[in-house]
Amino acid sequence: MNRIKVIIIGAAGRDFHNFNTVYRNNPNYEVVAFTAAQIPDIAGRKYPAELAGEYYPNGIPIYDEADLEKLIVDLQAEECVLSYSDLPYDTVMHIGSRVMAAGAKFSMMGSYPTMVKSTKPIISITAIRTGCGKSQTTRAIVKALIAEGKKVVSVRHPMPYGDLVAQKVQRFAAIEDLVKHKCTIEEMEEYEPHIAMGSVIYAGVDYEAILREAEKEADVIVWDGGNNDMPFYTPDLSIVVVDPLRPGHEIGYYPGEVNLRMADVVVVNKVDSAYPEDVDEVLNNVRTYNPKARIVLAASALMVDNPELILGKKVLAIEDGPTLTHGEMTIGAGVVAAQRFGAAELVDPRPWVVGKIDETYQKYPYIGTLLPAMGYGEQQMKDLEETINRVECDSVVIGTPIDLARFIKIDKPNTRVYYELSEIGKPDMRDLVKEFLNKI
Repeated sequence: MNRIKVIIIGAAGRDFHNFNTVYRNNPNYEVVAFTAAQIPDIAGRKYPAELAGEYYPNGIPIYDEADLEKLIVDLQAEECVLSYSDLPYDTVMHIGSRVMAAGAKFSMMGSYPTMVKSTKPIISITAIRTGCGKSQTTRAIVKALIAEGKKVVSVRHPMPYGDLVAQKVQRFAAIEDLVKHKCTIEEMEEYEPHIAMGSVIYAGVDYEAILREAEKEADVIVWDGGNNDMPFYTPDLSIVVVDPLRPGHEIGYYPGEVNLRMADVVVVNKVDSAYPEDVDEVLNNVRTYNPKARIVLAASALMVDNPELILGKKVLAIEDGPTLTHGEMTIGAGVVAAQRFGAAELVDPRPWVVGKIDETYQKYPYIGTLLPAMGYGEQQMKDLEETINRVECDSVVIGTPIDLARFIKIDKPNTRVYYELSEIGKPDMRDLVKEFLNKI
């Protein structure tokens, strides 16, 4: 029987998971290539034979998505499967049109066929866009579970930027584990807050293998989503975060609307920062598209370690990279702190950017007067450090989830800024967790 030739269109995360759960051991399909977008330096690598299974003794090549049409022709691909997230609907169909114009079928995977079932209770936290406040919400859920005496293990959406074989299953329980696994800035931003709470977090490439390890030590497993992707595990409680600073995005981005429609609980975050009419628009959309969901209103409470480094100063604001790039936000914790704590000036870093940071501004010109903490690889981290130290400013406001100054040498006074979830009214996270535990 001729196997159907497939290209998986991805970004080094959901694409590998779709392959592992649907295609890896499937004799009806032959995955001839992955394509990569969003994340730099993924194209040109291979999905390794050690992870690809018996049908792929040579592994599977990864190409740049820009070459998609040529790949369809050269590899005689019959179907292309969209397998990455945080895409506006028009972009989804532009990709689909490219595929169909080249003669192949364009498809997307369903949600539950790619979800792995667990023997332990699963709470998933996802969002409708990057930068909605998933991390704050996840931390609040983990703290509530720990307060109820539960051993919590979190599993983070993949960020496989290094050696994929070595990253098959990764466990982080101490700060030293971040060094052991050679984590990038993007990885440390997600893993370190869990370690700081005394919670274990897993990540990697093979998410069924990861789940089986996590089950050995967990009472409850928390799925900590990435971008606006769907959960990799079948949730017993699905919590989705929406953002009234970007009203309408909850029904205009793939697959964020899928998450919204599947949610048991919708957290409307940042209600303290958004216009009331934008909060109303988001609430109306939630009630229209998922009338059964419970709604939690929340604010992002801002905290600053050293506010005196902001007042009256010319400051450089550094924000979470993905939130600014494909997340399309033009403001973050650092900028908000500069505004609230009386900065004299927000310094534009663009005259001083170098290397891969300069490339980021060229690719995402709307970023504006702030610096994205891009750290997908060693060179990018070096370029970030050099850029920070070249900028002429009085102080640096670090609005990333971790303290950059711990592993990047910053030669200027600097302060950390961070958010915590602050629920408004009832139910809050403790209420939701108690109800959940009573049902399982």
